[in-house]
Amino acid sequence: MIKATFSCQAGRVSRRKHVRGFTLIELMIVVAVIGILSAIAYPSYQSYILKSRRADAKNALLDLAAREERVFSNTNSYTLDPPTLGYGAGSTWPLDINSSGSAFYQLTVVTDATGYLAKAKPKTGTRQTADTACLEFRIKADGTKTNNDLAGNELTQANCW
Repeated sequence: MIKATFSCQAGRVSRRKHVRGFTLIELMIVVAVIGILSAIAYPSYQSYILKSRRADAKNALLDLAAREERVFSNTNSYTLDPPTLGYGAGSTWPLDINSSGSAFYQLTVVTDATGYLAKAKPKTGTRQTADTACLEFRIKADGTKTNNDLAGNELTQANCW
């Protein structure tokens, strides 16, 4: 007759091998790593969103400039009338620049004897007003492109346009 004997310690070790899961320390390390990555990635993501909305404003201004030049070639004068520019009957300034169903900029134009000044200004109440580097986009009839703050002072950021 063979007698089998098991030590208590060997039994505990074998049971521990079958236990599955994570320890609290492992979970805390994962949470800390995710927190650090989020702290780095979120500001970059917000900056990317602001830049992509700038592109919508610039495209709308360039489109408006082309429409003004088309009217000028036919009538020898610029216009303030949005329907004449092809924006649809009943349109008035400021026009919302829609991007993915939301408006983050508004388009306006001013004319005088020498030409026009078109502006794309961040819409009040949107996060775009926090984009202090390239706040308000402007284009003149002579093709001059500038960025200004809300008080009308020209900004010196070189890569807005």
